[in-house]
Amino acid sequence: MNLFSLSIKNVFAKPLSSLLSVLLFGFGVAIIVSILLTSTFLKNEINKNAQGIDLVVGAKGSPLQIILATIFHIDFPTGNISLKDANDLTRNRLVASAIPLSLGDSYQGYRIVGTTKAYPDLYEVKLAKGEWFGDEMTATVGASIAKTLGIEIGDQLESAHGLAEGAGGHEEHPFRVVGIMEASGSVMDQLILVSVQSVWEVHGSHEEHDHEEGGDHHEIVSLDRLGLEVTNEQLENEDITSLLLKYRSPMAAVQLPRIVNGTSNLQAASPPYETARLFNIIGVGVDVVNVLGLVIIVLSATSVFIALINSLKERKYELAIMRSMGASQVKIFVLILTEGIVLTIIGSIFGFALAHLGFAILADSMEQIQTSGMFFVTDEYKVMLGSLTVGIFASIIPAFLAYKSDISETLSKA
Repeated sequence: MNLFSLSIKNVFAKPLSSLLSVLLFGFGVAIIVSILLTSTFLKNEINKNAQGIDLVVGAKGSPLQIILATIFHIDFPTGNISLKDANDLTRNRLVASAIPLSLGDSYQGYRIVGTTKAYPDLYEVKLAKGEWFGDEMTATVGASIAKTLGIEIGDQLESAHGLAEGAGGHEEHPFRVVGIMEASGSVMDQLILVSVQSVWEVHGSHEEHDHEEGGDHHEIVSLDRLGLEVTNEQLENEDITSLLLKYRSPMAAVQLPRIVNGTSNLQAASPPYETARLFNIIGVGVDVVNVLGLVIIVLSATSVFIALINSLKERKYELAIMRSMGASQVKIFVLILTEGIVLTIIGSIFGFALAHLGFAILADSMEQIQTSGMFFVTDEYKVMLGSLTVGIFASIIPAFLAYKSDISETLSKA
């Protein structure tokens, strides 16, 4: 029987002690890997959903709230901005392109976003079937929504006021589904897209201004930078929620936010800066959980150390006999060291499996997470190497004690 086989046999000879060591080690590894998977996934999702967006402009308020509400659609908007102010801003030479967004309504908890075709184009989303939304109360639905609610082309969607499910509705202005998007793994999967003009119509904006007759109120104006065609009346009176801007040059990153915040009623929010600030806020909690995982791993290493020491005491005569039958000191050292490494490897595998299983359950229970438990990150190998190193250090002292044991003294006491 070779040393590896003998080491495994010795590990399973003490099932309760070995199980305790494996569980402790596994839980420590699982905590660290879970945090690693979650934080990496969140960073990837943030980068993916913020791609191509250099600056978000909304109503005065918290920049972080603007980012969360406009890019990730997980918070309430800070308010509305006038269409005229938004259009004036897009004429600035520092702005390369702009996408208007109108938020505020939902359908069964899913957000309805008034925008233009440039918004899905930003994420390179394609249609699974049907066509894109138009100007007359039509909607294109995200893949996850269509799958979850069983929405088909031709269905009527009665929107609710506000972003909470069950709020008061707009039954008199239903949207007709004309298209369903392909799954993209982006925030688009969770949105219902309509035109900005449809949002205004749902809220009765046209009716409010119908009394203003004559003049050039109904003359069509083309807002090329926004991709909208509106009347003069709409330009003067209507609102949108926010703008997604792309800079024309690197200089705009320095000048444009200052111009927006200092010379207008608008609020500029930088996605890279605000998301970095968000991670700094939650980073303290992540660090605390990581420390907890490290503490558990150290405790498990101590458990491995104690298990090997106790095993060494119980098997000192067995080891002495092995020495007397020709086994060298090095072989005894390697045998005990291998037992510790085997416990460490089993515990690490258990921890990695537990972390990925937990992440898979989380992904399956939350439709916003478009991934599976087979999501791996490159830093996982560092956790594996670190856990093996801890296991080796926990095994070296017992292995050295076995190496230095005096077989004649041990056998004389037998």
